[in-house]
Amino acid sequence: MDPIANPYAPGAGQRPPELAGRDDELRTFEVVLTRIARGRPERSVILTGLRGVGKTVLLNTLRSTAVRAGWGTGKFEARPDQNLRRPLAAALHMAVRELGVPADQPGLSEQADQVLGTIKAFVERDAKPGAKFRDRWNPGINVPATVGRADSGDIEIDLVELLSDVAGLAGELGRGVGVFIDEMQDLGPDDVSALCAACHELGQQGLPLIVVGAGLPHLPAVLSASKSYSERLFRYTRIDRLAREAADRALVSPASEEGVSYESGALDRLYEITGGYPYFLQAYGKVAWDSAPRSPITAEDVDVAIPEAERELAVGFFGSRYERATPAEREYLRAMAEAAEGADAGSVATADVATHLDRRPQSLSPARDALLKKGLIYSGERGRIAFTVPHFGRYLRTHATAD
Repeated sequence: MDPIANPYAPGAGQRPPELAGRDDELRTFEVVLTRIARGRPERSVILTGLRGVGKTVLLNTLRSTAVRAGWGTGKFEARPDQNLRRPLAAALHMAVRELGVPADQPGLSEQADQVLGTIKAFVERDAKPGAKFRDRWNPGINVPATVGRADSGDIEIDLVELLSDVAGLAGELGRGVGVFIDEMQDLGPDDVSALCAACHELGQQGLPLIVVGAGLPHLPAVLSASKSYSERLFRYTRIDRLAREAADRALVSPASEEGVSYESGALDRLYEITGGYPYFLQAYGKVAWDSAPRSPITAEDVDVAIPEAERELAVGFFGSRYERATPAEREYLRAMAEAAEGADAGSVATADVATHLDRRPQSLSPARDALLKKGLIYSGERGRIAFTVPHFGRYLRTHATAD
């Protein structure tokens, strides 16, 4: 079949042609936006799940929903080596620009300038004296930094003042602001605490600003460790593999747009091999399309495609992550896979990993902690760990060899 017409998109964060199985999340978010617009209280939103389940795609889709509702939005991806000030300031600058404050209303225009000055003060408070020009934040804000607002140096105080000013401007315009944060688990502890405190304060004031975060399954535990009330502060949504009907729709709908169909046996085989994970559906669907000589795509076509799809995943999806680990960390990963006995999406006791390696648990702490920091594993409960990537255990058992 024509590879140019291949509709599948197995890219990081790329929206698939058919966003199947996420209708409930989209409807719920529309309700959240409408309630806030009407002055009703609502919670910010947290999306959690393994890698490859479509969290970033859904986060971007929710942002698009907010934009269509007339909200100002900004997005950034958290990184372990960067604090909150600069990326959040850039996101809020974008949100204020999207609000589009009318120039023919002097009062609002003046308030918008003050908000931009607060954004500038917030990020410049963290600037290092004598920093080179390329290391400074240059957002194109042509107003002076506000003095005495969001510039105390205490991130919790500054964040409350900053978000209050931005939300206040949105409220004057009869609209709202959404801050979208990907990889939210990588925020530092102080930044997480400040963000929770700010969301709490804004909720009490009834200001129209929400945070929509996406992260790995242990993100709720990260938030809870920061503020005990975080469990009541956010609306948590677990993003998981697709049910069979939704998985079939993700494959069949875009193919039908190109005049291509699937035999039922092909869909059976694809669901069996992918487990319903959205990224794998796109990856295997793409190779199955390219391998099939004609429509309909058959189970035999899928079987021909599987080795090629697995080779691509072994290099780009699994292998790139495995290569980031040191030899000691790879040993730990392999032991996890073998101790889990095929439960790729489940957790394994750290004591079982130590037993498998015939080592004391304490001696394995450096490797485990390094893997946690690299985002290759996570701990959803004390004494247990799991892979952040679905099917990673299967890859390790069949492809990874001892160094």
